[in-house]
Amino acid sequence: MSFWKEKTLGEMSQDEWESLCDGCARCCLHKLQDVDTEKVYYTSVACQYLDQNSCQCEHYLQRHDLVPNCVMLTPAHMEEYAWLPDTCAYRLLHEGKELFWWHHLVSGSMNTVHEANISVNGKCISESHVHPDDFEEKIIHWVEQ
Repeated sequence: MSFWKEKTLGEMSQDEWESLCDGCARCCLHKLQDVDTEKVYYTSVACQYLDQNSCQCEHYLQRHDLVPNCVMLTPAHMEEYAWLPDTCAYRLLHEGKELFWWHHLVSGSMNTVHEANISVNGKCISESHVHPDDFEEKIIHWVEQ
């Protein structure tokens, strides 16, 4: 059963909700927001706890204790997550769109997000190696899907 086609985000179990994450780790990148336009820009600077090879948090269960501003996505606050990438399953489903072919729930493989060049694997640097004043120099632009 394709639960993501049958249920709303709010109807999903915690396990179903968690399984929507495609493992791209784009949400683990630092973002900058233009104060005038409110536009959000992604940088290539990743959270220090991101395993850049697997694109998984090394301390997922403790992430909010370690990084207090780490966002915990919930169905009830989807309107606040317009900053999520256009490829994000949470955003796609919230907007009534289909998951991409490379999403593991569609493809059956956690590797297709990397094979499709969607993940940050090999494309970022740990925040521990970049001074916060230099984040603006690390702004990146996504290629549209």
